[in-house]
Amino acid sequence: MSRRMFPVLATLSLLVALVAPAQAARPRWSIYGDMITPSDRAARAYARPGYGLGVDVSLPLPVPGTHGLLSAMAGIEYANLLNRRIDLIDRLTGLRVEQHTDQSYGRLFVGGELGPHGNGTIQPYGNVALALIIYDITTTVVVPDDFDRQKDINQVLGSRTEFAFGWSAGTGVNLNFGAWGLDGGVRFLKQYGVPQQLGAGAVTVQPSYVQYRIGVSLPLR
Repeated sequence: MSRRMFPVLATLSLLVALVAPAQAARPRWSIYGDMITPSDRAARAYARPGYGLGVDVSLPLPVPGTHGLLSAMAGIEYANLLNRRIDLIDRLTGLRVEQHTDQSYGRLFVGGELGPHGNGTIQPYGNVALALIIYDITTTVVVPDDFDRQKDINQVLGSRTEFAFGWSAGTGVNLNFGAWGLDGGVRFLKQYGVPQQLGAGAVTVQPSYVQYRIGVSLPLR
């Protein structure tokens, strides 16, 4: 999905939310599975699409005149971005070296949401959030033996945990069936100051991802 579609989808969701009939607002929480797909060159260079789990909560705010449409939200997510291999070739000798990077990606986020929390079946929403990003990065260098892979030379450059700042914007819909619901949507995730997985002294990158999510929502009573 193109990044240009996010403003359109978010605007449509918010318009539907604003014209929805006002009902008693109830907090809800969701548990979901997600797929995170790299959406720019910096992200695609060092990660492949990964899968994870998340939990978030949406709490309607008692702001006069909003009819429960304005909420605070917070959550936590974890995903494995799978292994990525990059081939590095020395221009003089032709020696090929493989760099293997495995990343675990976590987000702690808090933000705001606009959408109904009443008894209606279809509850669209849009949200924005700030996030603390946690990367667990393991980088391994392999000098391959093309005749016998059992003789490859492997060296672990390091395994470390790095932190970064980010934000997200998304839209979705909760199908409310009373005691439970089906919640799904899409988010654009942006990170800043993420260490490039090339060992010590490397520059930083600013990767972007698209997250697709679906799960179960439950009302908080």
